[in-house]
Amino acid sequence: MRNMRMHHTLLGGSMVEGAVVGIIMGSKSDLPAMEGCTKQLEEFGVPFELVIASAHRTPEKVHEWAAGAADRGLKVIIAAAGKAAHLGGVVAAYTPLPIVGVPMKTSDLGGMDSLLSMVQMPSGVPVACVAIGGARNAAIYATQILATSDARCAEAIASFKRRMAEA
Repeated sequence: MRNMRMHHTLLGGSMVEGAVVGIIMGSKSDLPAMEGCTKQLEEFGVPFELVIASAHRTPEKVHEWAAGAADRGLKVIIAAAGKAAHLGGVVAAYTPLPIVGVPMKTSDLGGMDSLLSMVQMPSGVPVACVAIGGARNAAIYATQILATSDARCAEAIASFKRRMAEA
């Protein structure tokens, strides 16, 4: 299944059957920066759903999406946001699933604002965080989490690491 073919449907918040990774981003403007994430998940063969929802502009949509994530079969969530990047933390408040935060680069502070918003989470509401703009690493890390209980993901990661070692 080519996840990106469903892009327009997913922007409206539709769910993908069989998805195990959820990607949520605060704005459509984050899509180009998150392309490395979606491409890497596709390369690994990991089905995902993608939704645009803002912790500040559409909090009800974030709440509904996050609260139902585990029931839909998601295992890991990747949350990308910039500036006051509270999206990952808000999602973490509504789901027991692991959250991988992707701080987006910003014009004001180069993404440091996003990074600090994600890594300074209160006790009990953890968000793992990759580098500023680290969309591809978020996909790799999410797949590594899945690999702890999914042999297909474990083989995808092992193969990926072999190719990196040979390069």
